[in-house]
Amino acid sequence: MKEFVITIKKQSDYNIITLRSDQSGEYTSNYFEAYCKQQGIRHRTIPSYTPHLNDVAKRKNRTILDMAKSLLKENKLPKQYWADAV
Repeated sequence: MKEFVITIKKQSDYNIITLRSDQSGEYTSNYFEAYCKQQGIRHRTIPSYTPHLNDVAKRKNRTILDMAKSLLKENKLPKQYWADAV
């Protein structure tokens, strides 16, 4: 998470205001909550068994993945550049 926050700040000059996640263990630990609070990030969790609340995130992720695939294919780049494309 720390690397993600730093990357967002460096690449876009924006701060993360709110983070939405499911209620899985890695996003509900005391350490994670303390880090979010320290960084001024509001952490919101969606209720269990409500997949319809995940639709926006799924659409955004699909858009990013489709764009990365297009970039790699158009430029005839190998899969090793997948992370850079995303």
